[in-house]
Amino acid sequence: MTKIKKAVFPVAGLGSRFLPATKAQPKEMLPVVDKPLIQYAVEEAVEAGITEMVFITGRNKRAIEDHFDTAYELESELESAGKHALLELVQNVIPKNINCIYIRQPAALGLGHAVLCARPVIGDEPFAVLLADDLMDPDPGFPSVIAQMTRRYQEEGASIIAVQEVPREFTNQYGIVSGSPYKDRLDKMFGIVEKPAPQDAPSTLAVAGRYILSGKIFSYLEKLGKGSGGEIQLTDGIAALLKDEDVYAYRCAATRYDCGSKLGYLKATVALGLKHADVGEEFARYLQTLKIN
Repeated sequence: MTKIKKAVFPVAGLGSRFLPATKAQPKEMLPVVDKPLIQYAVEEAVEAGITEMVFITGRNKRAIEDHFDTAYELESELESAGKHALLELVQNVIPKNINCIYIRQPAALGLGHAVLCARPVIGDEPFAVLLADDLMDPDPGFPSVIAQMTRRYQEEGASIIAVQEVPREFTNQYGIVSGSPYKDRLDKMFGIVEKPAPQDAPSTLAVAGRYILSGKIFSYLEKLGKGSGGEIQLTDGIAALLKDEDVYAYRCAATRYDCGSKLGYLKATVALGLKHADVGEEFARYLQTLKIN
């Protein structure tokens, strides 16, 4: 079975829900405790053994490239000041064996178009897609979500979409899949639809921002017209792929934080702050002092 070696990170979005914070910085660079969202996603891919990180960028996204590049001036100052722990931290933002590739998305034409932009690098190989907005905190005893999914891909040899249950009234915010139980945590998919109204949703299984996709998805994406919201939707490409090969929905063992929303971002900050080795205990004591009406 082909090993998943490449991951695509669509990071060209404007982050309009976080204005004015995202006026001059990418939303993917917003920190949760002490790491930006995009670093959490990249670390997740690294844990899965992925070595090629493909970032689909847009205007004003240079900070992402700078974050994963060598910061010579900063490293020199830290070394001169004898701050060796901080120097090591900066130098190990990303492992040395990881290759970062940046592709500019020329226009905001949707997630499907962003993924299609990666075709020259991906070729016909299976690959992962990670949306940094969705911060995935794996359940105790489980590896990262993408690591969970690559293991399942090795077993099934077919595309896999991460899903989680959502309240029916929120189905119009997600891609929603339909299917039937197949194996532990796996459903065999029958269909997928983008942001259906609650009364029209085929289920309450929502796509959770993690995908393992067959390289054949590109041929379907390039034939698509504009779908929901006037954009080229990845869900439409997956729906077309379903007609020709198996696709599975994976009920991932993780808590998902929608960091594209202010509330989800705040929840992630609190949850990961409580787990942080340096500040977790003191932060917990502080939270206990708050009087919440």
